Amino acid sequence: MKKYHKWVAIVLTVFIVLYAVSGIILNHRELLSSVDIDRSVMPKEYHVYHWNNAAVKATEKLSPDSILIYGNIGIWLTDSNFVKYKDFNFGIPGGIDNRKVCVVKNSSKYGLWAGTLFGLYKYDVKSNKWSKVVIPVKEQRVVDLLDLGDSLYMLTRSHLLVYKEGKFTSRTLPPPEGYDGKIGLFKTLWVIHSGEIYGISGKIIVDFVGIIFIFLTITGLIVFINKYRIQNRFKKKKDFKKLKKINLWNLRWHNKTGWITLIFLLITTTTGMFLRPPLLVAIADARVGKIPGTELAQPNPWFDQLRRIIYDKEKNRFLLATFYGIYYSDDNFKSDIKKFENQPPVSVMGVNVFKKTGESKYLVGSFEGLFEWNPETGYVFDFIKKEPYKKKKVAGPPIGDYLVTGYTTDYKNQNIVFDYDKGALNIDKTGINFPGVPQNIKKAFGISLWSVALETHTGRIFQPLLGLFYVLIVPLVGLSLLFILISGFIVWWKLHRQ
Repeated sequence: MKKYHKWVAIVLTVFIVLYAVSGIILNHRELLSSVDIDRSVMPKEYHVYHWNNAAVKATEKLSPDSILIYGNIGIWLTDSNFVKYKDFNFGIPGGIDNRKVCVVKNSSKYGLWAGTLFGLYKYDVKSNKWSKVVIPVKEQRVVDLLDLGDSLYMLTRSHLLVYKEGKFTSRTLPPPEGYDGKIGLFKTLWVIHSGEIYGISGKIIVDFVGIIFIFLTITGLIVFINKYRIQNRFKKKKDFKKLKKINLWNLRWHNKTGWITLIFLLITTTTGMFLRPPLLVAIADARVGKIPGTELAQPNPWFDQLRRIIYDKEKNRFLLATFYGIYYSDDNFKSDIKKFENQPPVSVMGVNVFKKTGESKYLVGSFEGLFEWNPETGYVFDFIKKEPYKKKKVAGPPIGDYLVTGYTTDYKNQNIVFDYDKGALNIDKTGINFPGVPQNIKKAFGISLWSVALETHTGRIFQPLLGLFYVLIVPLVGLSLLFILISGFIVWWKLHRQ
C-alpha cells in the first residue's frame, strides 16, 4: 500500500494540483469575472475562426440597417451586411464573463433590454449606454426575455418576472404535473461538489478542501524528494539532520491533515467523478429527495431549471424550455404546468434556440442539433440535414453532429446556424456565406479565467492531445485519487498512528 500510494500520487501530482486550483477558481466566478486571458496562448481549438466557441447567440434587428449581434462576444452593432461592427457594451462592466449575453430584446413599449450572466440591463438612449436594473429576486442571471402586449416577461434560471408600467412582479410558477417534490441527483451532487449546498459558507469549506489537496500533494512530494536527498548525503557522509527534521515535519502533518479531513476529501472526489461522462450517464435521470436545511430545500419546484420561454398566440399558450424537457401552460400559469408527451432531442447542456416557426411547429436548438418539432404529432425534422430525425440506435456522447449555440435569419433572410466548433453555417446552401469575424471583435473576445478553469476541471483542455478519450480523464483521475486517499489512510493506520 505504501509503495503504490507513493507512486500513484507522484504520477497524478500535476492533475491533483490543477483540479484543486481550478476548482477554487470555479467557486468564485463573479469575483473573478473581470479577469480575461488572451486566446492566443490557448490551444488552437479555443481561437476564434468563424464565430465559433459560442461567440453568437442571436441577433436583434433595430432597423433595416441596424442589427445587434450578441452572445459570448458581448453586444455589437452592425449593418444589414454584417460588415461593420461597433462596440455596444458601454455601461456593462469589463471582462468577457460580465459581457456574456443570453438575450437582447427591443420591446415595442419599454425599449432595449439585455439579459446577461450577472444581471439585467436597460439601454439609455440619452447617455448611449447600458444601466443595470435591480430585479426583485436574489438570482441575477436572466436567460430570456419575452415582449408580450403591455408586459415584458423576464426569465431567470428559477423565476419568471413580469415588468409592467415601471414595476416588476415575480410570478410564482405552479409545479409541473405529477411533481413529487424531488430533485435531480445530478443537481444534488453538483451543489455538494461545489459547496453551494450550504451557500457561501459551503463554498469556503470546499475551497479549504482544495487547499488541503494541494497541501497533501506538496508535503508528499517533499517527503519523496527528501528521502533520496538524505540517502545521497548519507552516502557522501554529509550532515542530513536538517533534511531529516524537515521530512519528519512534512510526514507528520501530511498524515495528520490527511486522516482528519479524509471524509471531506472522499466526498469531493466521489461527487466530482459523477458530474462528467461516462459516470454521468448512470445518474442523469435519477431523482432524489431534497436534503433538509440546504439550498436545495426550497419550495420552488423550478429551482435552476428554466432556460427559455415563448408565447404561441395561435394556441394561446406559454412554452417553457427547462432542464427536464419542454412544458406548456394554456391558462396563464394558473394550474399545474403540463409536459409535452412528445419531446424533441435536446442536449443536457440546455436549449440555445427556441422559436415558433408555424402552426404547432417550433425550432429547438442545442448541442444535439437544430430541429423543427411538432409536439402534437411528435414529428421531428432535422433542420440542418434537411431530413426526418433518426434517433441513435446506440447511446453515445450527449451531443449531436452539430453543437448549436445560436441562430439568425437577419443576414439576407438566410438560415444561419452558429455551431460551437464549426462557427457560422448557412444551412440553406445557397452559396451565400456569413461574413467572417472582424479584428476588433477578435481582439475583444478573450476567454475568462473562469472558463479556462472549467476547461481544465472537466478535462476538455486535454482534448487536442487525446481526442474523445479526454472524457476518461475525470473518472480515471477520480478513481486513482480514491485509491490514494484510502491507501494513505491504511498506511497511516498501520504504520504511523502510534
